[in-house]
Amino acid sequence: MTDNPLRVIIVEDSEADADLMLRALRKGGFAPQHERVQTAEALRDALGRHPWDVILSDYSLPAFNALAALAVLRERGDDVPFIVVSGSVGEDTAVAAMQAGATDYVMKDRQQRLAPAVERAIAAAAVRRERAELGRLLLQSQKMEAVGRLAGGVAHDFNNVLTAILGSVELLLADTAAAARGREELEIIREAATRAQDLIRQLLAFSARQVLQPSVLDLNQLVGNVSKMLRRVIGEDVRLATTLATDLGAVRADRGQLEQILVNLAVNARDAMPRGGQLTIGTKSVDYDVDHPPPSPHDHLRPPPGRYVVLQVTDTGVGMSRDVQTHLFEPFFTTKPRGKGTGLGLATVYGIVRQSGGHITVESAPGQGATFRIYLPRVDSPLDALTGPKAIRAPVAGTETVLLTEDDPLVRLLARTVLQRAGYVVLEAPGGKEALLLAEDHSGPIHLLLTDVVMPEMSGRELMRRLAERRPAVKVLYVTGYSEEAVAQHGVLDPGTAFLPKPFTPEVLARKVREVLDGT
Repeated sequence: MTDNPLRVIIVEDSEADADLMLRALRKGGFAPQHERVQTAEALRDALGRHPWDVILSDYSLPAFNALAALAVLRERGDDVPFIVVSGSVGEDTAVAAMQAGATDYVMKDRQQRLAPAVERAIAAAAVRRERAELGRLLLQSQKMEAVGRLAGGVAHDFNNVLTAILGSVELLLADTAAAARGREELEIIREAATRAQDLIRQLLAFSARQVLQPSVLDLNQLVGNVSKMLRRVIGEDVRLATTLATDLGAVRADRGQLEQILVNLAVNARDAMPRGGQLTIGTKSVDYDVDHPPPSPHDHLRPPPGRYVVLQVTDTGVGMSRDVQTHLFEPFFTTKPRGKGTGLGLATVYGIVRQSGGHITVESAPGQGATFRIYLPRVDSPLDALTGPKAIRAPVAGTETVLLTEDDPLVRLLARTVLQRAGYVVLEAPGGKEALLLAEDHSGPIHLLLTDVVMPEMSGRELMRRLAERRPAVKVLYVTGYSEEAVAQHGVLDPGTAFLPKPFTPEVLARKVREVLDGT
């Protein structure tokens, strides 16, 4: 039978007594590696050199004692089992030691009890550490969830603001000659609002509230298609290599979002290799069961048992510490210099993966590069055909009647202006009740309901249901700052429902309205 290795500090001035402790440990099935100390300074030095399994301490030494040794442990914050081994421990002395943090005490003339006491202390410490780690992981998970909810809510509100800004600027630019005074300033506003729109999209990605268009696709094909762009992203100092598995299974995900993941991870890798290096992208199919879990140093990121296709991105960069990895996927967390990054790149990756039903792990250490693994559920469905960009249809104008229902007055004003300029008759209402009253008083046809999804008092879906009872031919286009997934949780969207996310430009709104009315 193999003895259990044991790292032990012995606080003892008598070498003979220390040898007795070691002999008792060996008899109890341990293979001790020890260091004997007699002062507070020596104890601090020993604690700083290695991790230790247990400390065995005489109660009283000429220049030191067990209570002072326990004070050193508290001062350092070390969680190491501490057993007092003394020749004369009275009841009061033992109580004082336990109150100071000792795990147990053993009399020197009963050394046969030492090994069992050490075994109990180590087991209790393992349970204590496991509970502490589970508590930390729970807090981390709750924090990420709370930040995600906050990010999603903020993004929704900003989308309303950006819709009004972008839409109004587009209308002004359409009415402003190319050389007119003030046009340059309008274009600056549009550029700034567009950059803000990109940030909001990243927040929505982190909070898993963006609109996805999933299809069944081959990751090898996707990596091949995006490699040329990645070479431009990473620059000439970084080599790009691929290790793509044959007979790779398919996944169901949004092609554009997976490309965004690769770009973000490539940028992150490039910044971690300021003197150049190698970026390797790989794929493989894996099956994990309960007995053979996937490798991950972070249990809260480990994917559950299942069939996966793995997308792996590895760099030879500077690596990162365990503490950095703990905060890696939080929005606005960055180790880059001020002005060199938004802190949303990896948060975006995390959100896209999570919304796609996948999992992401990271392995890294300072000076050893980093490896990100993305686990996407494998599907058996045939691949969807690649589709090119849709042809632009014209005209976008019309003469139909649109019932516009939007609780944000700025967005409502913009939509009304766009639709009226396109030739539509617009009936506008700030909410569902007002929209129903307008529809009841309107004697002519209503061809389209253009409505926000989530509104006070009455949702867009409830409004559509009531309106369709009176006007069964009416069509609907939902508009919202939330994503398709978020509004689906409110029971709003059915498969095939026309949906337009905010922010949108006047051209996009007019074209979408025309498409819904034409049934295209």
